[in-house]
Amino acid sequence: MADVSLTELRAFALVAQHRSFRRAADIAGVARPTLSHALRSLEQRLGTRLLHRTTRSVALTEAGERLLARLAPALRALDDMLGNVGANPNVGGPLRINANEGGARWLLRHAVPLLLERHPRVILELLTEGRLVDIVAEGFDAGVRLREAVPQDMVAVPLGGDTRFIAVAAPSYVAGHGEPAAPQELHTHRCIRQRLPSGKSYRWEFERGGEEVLVDVPGALTLDHSGLMVEAATDGLGITFVPEPYAAEGLQVGRLVQVLADSSPPVPGLCLYNARNRRTPAALQALIDIVRTAEV
Repeated sequence: MADVSLTELRAFALVAQHRSFRRAADIAGVARPTLSHALRSLEQRLGTRLLHRTTRSVALTEAGERLLARLAPALRALDDMLGNVGANPNVGGPLRINANEGGARWLLRHAVPLLLERHPRVILELLTEGRLVDIVAEGFDAGVRLREAVPQDMVAVPLGGDTRFIAVAAPSYVAGHGEPAAPQELHTHRCIRQRLPSGKSYRWEFERGGEEVLVDVPGALTLDHSGLMVEAATDGLGITFVPEPYAAEGLQVGRLVQVLADSSPPVPGLCLYNARNRRTPAALQALIDIVRTAEV
């Protein structure tokens, strides 16, 4: 039996799964030469080449494919065993979460303070961006997105219940331009549009008579941030369409009014999600437990 080390096997599995030394090194938190040395050492011990390497790509050899197929489940089983043996109240270590802005705000308000108070050894990295990322490929332990955007192979825990996307405008705009009676009438109004991270213009989503209604609204102003869209609507520049929490304060104090309220039903809200087939780090499990018991 070849005298290989667990470190070398983990290095191979990480590079093989991500097909990239750079990405694997970033995830492992080591230098690329360290991974390269571990892979060369493993290949020498086994007496066979496992990877085809070029300056631009990494591919598995036939022997590498066979090894990865047997090794990946074995490493997961080993991680599960060690995680159970080593479970203790002193949770710590890095925890990386990718979230949209609304999800990050929810966590910071309802979960993060308690997590860091209970487990001061946790090092939390909470990154926000508009685009939907592959949390596994990009080295995140978990993500936060609307339930409809969570991949089906993920385990999801709801955050804060259902939400709504609503159309709002300043009272002065409604007084001067009237209120649309149906989503289709938005074509006769000034609308503040949203540009998605993909570059596409967001079509507003309503429900009328039990059927979905998508409206590609007109408008001279397009923004890419819900907070700015609310500010523009508050200033009387038109009707905008945002998650309800962004408009809540303006509605409460009368700077905004909701239009088409009967066409904006609740939808499944935010979820914290992580990969189903990977061991859950102790720090992430601690956060999940807090989220499940949060009172909002």
